[in-house]
Amino acid sequence: MTDYHLAQLNVAYPRAPLDDPSMAGFVGELELINARADAAPGFVWRLIGEGSDDATMLRPFGPDLMVNMSVWESVEALREFTYRDGTHLEQLRRRREWFSREGLGSHLVLWWIPAGTIPTVEEAWERLALLDKAGPGPEAFTLREPHPAPAAAPLPAGQRPPRG
Repeated sequence: MTDYHLAQLNVAYPRAPLDDPSMAGFVGELELINARADAAPGFVWRLIGEGSDDATMLRPFGPDLMVNMSVWESVEALREFTYRDGTHLEQLRRRREWFSREGLGSHLVLWWIPAGTIPTVEEAWERLALLDKAGPGPEAFTLREPHPAPAAAPLPAGQRPPRG
């Protein structure tokens, strides 16, 4: 266990309302994908709406912008789920059928948070804006250009790490 976990936010505009037949391929697999994420090694948390099992109805950044936000133990755990889970990978390959990023700068941002904390949507939006403004760096990055977790705080002089 590390002192930090990886937070992620991705955003996109749905091409149609979720109850439109053109979105059926996405909506029909959502429950399964969320269950697979929840059970994936390294998964910690995901954003869900009140009285819901997912975040599809949440629109914290505007009425048309969908969000997905989660926390993982590491970049490797998120990458493993994203690209190795066959169900998720198939949805990822088909994402342009259902979503547009037109008018967005970055659509995905990652950042480190202290383990045991949950990021806010406001913090996530700030990290996305930082990525757009400054490019990938230690405070906001992508899967293509990841940054390591911050180093653990040094122990005070004379103190030894606990034995375990």
